[in-house]
Formats: sequence, structure tokens, C-alpha cells
Amino acid sequence: MSTKITLDQWQALIAVVDEGGYAAAAEALDKSQSAISYAVQKIETELGVRAFALEGRRAKLTETGSLLYRQAKVLVDEAGRIENTAIRFGHGWEPLVRLTADGLFPQDQVLCALVRLASESPLTRVEFQETVLSGSEEALLRHEADVVITGRVPPGFMGDHLSRIRFVAVAAPEHALHHQGPLELDHLRPNRQRVIRDSGKRRVDSGWLGAEQRWTFSHGSARRQALLRGLGFAWVPDTEIAADLAEGRLLPLPLKEGVERFHDLYLVYADGQYAGRAARFLGECRSAEAHPVSLVGQRAP
Repeated sequence: MSTKITLDQWQALIAVVDEGGYAAAAEALDKSQSAISYAVQKIETELGVRAFALEGRRAKLTETGSLLYRQAKVLVDEAGRIENTAIRFGHGWEPLVRLTADGLFPQDQVLCALVRLASESPLTRVEFQETVLSGSEEALLRHEADVVITGRVPPGFMGDHLSRIRFVAVAAPEHALHHQGPLELDHLRPNRQRVIRDSGKRRVDSGWLGAEQRWTFSHGSARRQALLRGLGFAWVPDTEIAADLAEGRLLPLPLKEGVERFHDLYLVYADGQYAGRAARFLGECRSAEAHPVSLVGQRAP
């Protein structure tokens, strides 16, 4: 069956739901309220269904309307991706690429990729954002990034395994925990733990926070300085404190178990197969360092 429903009409239906009514939808789409009403009526007439039912003065989605809304979102999003892809390929390199990376990912590898992109496409602007915990995942879901390095691949996206980050429980040599013999988790709880704040709005708890006293930092550098001054303990990526460990400024805690923890990172393209040339180039860059990033790896669900 061939219908005459346009993308604009589907967008009108979506806006009525997302904005909470016809008037708000009209304002959001910069159209008249009568145009929004006509678009929804056109969908209902063409398909022979009722998308909304009136309850008092409010229009509420019917069961069929809910199905239409979900499918329309997929249709409009896909159409937008196709248009963006056509524009990108028409212009070659994108004028802007947005990269969001979990702060656990080594900065030298990010910079290596950016240097190579600058050489290949000097006119492409880059917006780079570092995140903690759920921040990268939120950037994907809010369409605020084109290339994302994240510890969790949200539903609806595919990710390639990049690397596994090793965390070590450490404290300064003079900290009392180093003088209590083999430690169990209960020995840690009365002490201050240093953690990094989740940059996402959900404020996800990593599950490692067993201490009753917790100091939260927004940056790893400040946390490191606190640890060096003997102010508590923390699980820290070994890449951040390699020199401190080698020179004895920080020491691994004598835990019976759990002194090491591991965290996997994944590379995700926000537009999947429609990712632009610059976004793909950034993702495919390999670091010239001793531990290159390879996109040929484990596929995340």
C-alpha cells in the first residue's frame, strides 16, 4: 500500500507527543497549531486509525498511536542520518567532528589521532570532551558526540572493544593501611576513599565505593595530589600513577584480594554505518605508542 504521509507529518505527530500538546508542538516546529492538527489528522485518515483520544482537554496516545510514535521516531531518525551522510559525502570531510572519551582512555592516544586528523583534514574543527563513568554514554544518547569512547555501550548502539584499563588500590607509603598486615574490605571502610565524580547527570556509583568516608574530585590530578599527601586511598588507573609506583611515592595496598580491578572501553560511532569520513578516520587511527588502539576486537552487544 502506498501512502501519502510525509516526513513533516510524522515529525508533527512526534512533536505533539514529545512537547506534550498541539500548541507546544507548533511552537517547537515553528508552525501554526492548525498545521500540526492537519498533519496528525492526515496520518489518521490515510491509515484509518486513531492516534490520539481526547481525555478532557488533553489528547492522549492510543495504543495504536504509541506504536506509530515509536516507529515514526525510527523513520525520522533514519531519514536524518541519510541526509547528514549525503551532505558529508558531498563535502568530503565534515566541517566538525565531536569526540567524547572516557577520562580513563590515555590522552596520548587521543592526541595522536587528532594530530593525524589535523594533517589529513586541516579544515575540520574538533570538539573534544573528557567524561567520567556515565558521561560518555549520555553524550551518545543526547546526540552530543560523533565518536565516543565509553565503558558501556547503551542499547541501540554497537561498539568495538578498544582496551582494558587496570586499576590498582594505592595509598602513600606512610598511610596506616600499609601497616595493618593483609587487608580485607572491612579494613578499608573506616578510611577515606578518593573517587572521581561521575560527569553524567545520573551520578552513577561505580560499585567500588566501600568506604564510609568519601572525598570526591572532578579531576584525577587533584585526587593524585591528595593521595601523595597521605589523604586516603583509591583505585587508580596504573597509567596515571606509573611513575609514582616506580619511585615508591604510592604503594599498592596489601589486600588479600581485589588489589587490581579492570575496566573495558569501547569505541562507538553515534551514526553507526553512516558515520562521516572524519569520524571514521578518528576511530580508525592507531597510536604510534607501545600500546596501539586497534578497532579489530571484541564486539559489544
